[in-house]
Amino acid sequence: MSEIALEFDRIWKKFKRGEIYDSLRDLIPAVTKGVFSNDDRELHEREFWALRDVSFQVRRGEAFAIIGANGAGKSTTLKLLSRILRPTRGRMTAHGRLSALIEVGAGFHLDLTGRENVYLNGCILGMKRQEIARKFDEIVEFAGMAEFIDTPVKRYSSGMYARLGFAVAAHVDPEILLIDEVLSVGDMQFQEKCLDRMRQVVKNGTTVIFVSHNLQAVQMLCSRTLCLKGGTVARIGPTAEVLNEYLCIPSASAGAFPTLIEDISLRGEDGPLKVNFATGEKAQLHLTIHPSEELEDCQLGLLVHRATDGLAVCDYNLPLSEVAPFTPFTSATSLLVHLSMNLLRGAYVVSVHIYHVPTARYIARAYRAVNFFVEETISWQGVAHLAPTVSRVLDDCHFAMSPVMKG
Repeated sequence: MSEIALEFDRIWKKFKRGEIYDSLRDLIPAVTKGVFSNDDRELHEREFWALRDVSFQVRRGEAFAIIGANGAGKSTTLKLLSRILRPTRGRMTAHGRLSALIEVGAGFHLDLTGRENVYLNGCILGMKRQEIARKFDEIVEFAGMAEFIDTPVKRYSSGMYARLGFAVAAHVDPEILLIDEVLSVGDMQFQEKCLDRMRQVVKNGTTVIFVSHNLQAVQMLCSRTLCLKGGTVARIGPTAEVLNEYLCIPSASAGAFPTLIEDISLRGEDGPLKVNFATGEKAQLHLTIHPSEELEDCQLGLLVHRATDGLAVCDYNLPLSEVAPFTPFTSATSLLVHLSMNLLRGAYVVSVHIYHVPTARYIARAYRAVNFFVEETISWQGVAHLAPTVSRVLDDCHFAMSPVMKG
């Protein structure tokens, strides 16, 4: 049996903008041109390359992610993998039964009950009736829909609809599973359940290709990641390295400042480079300043954003006068910022700058300089970790108990 479960070999895919014909006079030449033209090497009028020379391999039992900005080519890649589209050039090969968990609830009939749609949707996804019957109770329990399973789905809320659709799709047992942005269905607790299910799928040896903007889920699920940019491969490699490069895009304005902030890295309390931290863990931010002028009355700014939505979770300004004198005649100075990761789960990005207070101007800036992830299991949602505990009052004595398990 091949160790390679899926292969993309030098794939090119082109589309045409605005293929709308208002008259037979326009339609006939277009059809004729498509039938008799075999040249797929060049672009004709209104055509563009959605993918250009994309190649990658996914090993059997591997969890592999595909990320990139909107328009990078992720959806086209997903459609080619699921054989909805055919490549213009190149070859895609899959070794094993392939199933796509792309649009939850696709194929549901609104007039049928939840029970009937479980069987209908399961058949569409390739499950046999006996297999659906065997897994039916597990599917309903997973979706949390036992009370409404005999209600027509047209009376379901959008969240109920999505939960039942995901529950069916998540119980298909393919050899290769394609996953789109379906881990965002339902409320936060159900999303956690979905993520746990996907971890179990990966643990059971299913080959998973995960296409997502949810970088936290990518970090938790996938060992390798492909980053697409403009329809080409920007980077492919270990997930932590690819995400670090994807998140830490150098600022276009960074070079406009004569004073430089360089060699920025995030480390654990004992010194080694780190990307993943536990809630409350101590960390160290290392950086080097190359001053081009005297840095009197300046502050070192530290800004932390949540990568998924840009929420500013931390904004500090630390006086540089307490550290050392900075003049253009001094050599580069290395600084150490001590941090405590009092954050809940998420992907975060760190930016730093030097701000001159009297003139209200920036002297140096390093935007999106380094990223990190916080992994924890004590909360479903939120940002800050307040280290809550609960205690019982008895005869004016406090007896400490375990931390609260939900935020």
